[in-house]
Amino acid sequence: MVDSRLALMQLSDSFFPSGSFTLSHGLEAMVQTQQIRSAQDVETFLYLLLHNKVGCSDLIALFHAYRASAAADLGEIRRADQSLYAQTLIQATREAQCRSGQALLLVARSTWNDAQLEALQQNIDTNQTPGLHPIVFAVVGRAVRLSESDTCFAFLHNFVTGLVGAAIRLGVLGHLSAQAILWKMAAEMDAIATQASALSLDDMWSCTPAIDIAQMTHQRLLSKQFST
Repeated sequence: MVDSRLALMQLSDSFFPSGSFTLSHGLEAMVQTQQIRSAQDVETFLYLLLHNKVGCSDLIALFHAYRASAAADLGEIRRADQSLYAQTLIQATREAQCRSGQALLLVARSTWNDAQLEALQQNIDTNQTPGLHPIVFAVVGRAVRLSESDTCFAFLHNFVTGLVGAAIRLGVLGHLSAQAILWKMAAEMDAIATQASALSLDDMWSCTPAIDIAQMTHQRLLSKQFST
């Protein structure tokens, strides 16, 4: 059996073509409107997203979906997916999460043999569930025998490094500053993972109004490097 740590590194690597690295989560719009201009601004942006959105919605749904997947309960996976979809208020974000989830599932199905991945694809194809990225990531994590904790941290690492990489491409962050931010965010990731693991789907919430507005205005930018 292949060591699951290799799957952990594969899933959390930017080389893995899940589509998540095409998203800036509003960062690009905020850079273009001069709301984000420095490494400190990027750090604050990440902190707000982790604590007021990802940790209190995406991560809760991911934990719930992982546990449902471990119990082979497709109905509960769908419930987590639908709950997160309802919680994700911005249409562009919902659509981006669905595209990213589908891209991840496509790669996972071609890489690992798992009946649940096939069943999830069928559920998405028949419109029984939207297939948001955090939900698909949870099922893939279970399929490659990652622990609940490792799946959570692979997801968070993927999310944070994707945004730090976006900040570098947008010219508001250098590579040395990026590494310093990644180190600082490790404590934040640990904190929100611990909190989210103990919460239910009914506890999900989010509050990032300025970032939400940036995501809504992204499509009107004259030039774009990212899809949202």
